[in-house]
Amino acid sequence: MRAGDSDRQRVADQLKTALDEGRLDLNEYDERVQRAYSARTYADLDGLLDDLPGTVPPRQSQVQPHAPAAHPAAAPVGRDARGHGGRHTFQSALTAFLICTVIWAVTSFTAGHAYYFWPAWVLIPVIITGVGALTERGRRDR
Repeated sequence: MRAGDSDRQRVADQLKTALDEGRLDLNEYDERVQRAYSARTYADLDGLLDDLPGTVPPRQSQVQPHAPAAHPAAAPVGRDARGHGGRHTFQSALTAFLICTVIWAVTSFTAGHAYYFWPAWVLIPVIITGVGALTERGRRDR
């Protein structure tokens, strides 16, 4: 069937909305609008919108502020959900130190000589979290 001017304008408006939403770049938009205005049948117009998802009305496409979900059983500061203090953090830091030490040992062994012991820098957070875990445990025992 033959497409009318209002049909071509409707497709051009949808293409403009897709451009405004960032679904089309300017070159692609220009090319499709030219094809829309030169279309003679509905089949010519249908091909112009096939790869575009449905458009969202502008009032619904606005960014809404995010409200964080409330946690009914929030853990106290410094503790995880199970009530543990810095123990989990200490274990994670210690694991990272051990992995780094293994990497250092393997590279030093394959090179035939000991490299600078860079995992010592990873040991600093281990010490800090260990002291934090001990002081937290001391406070809980009181």
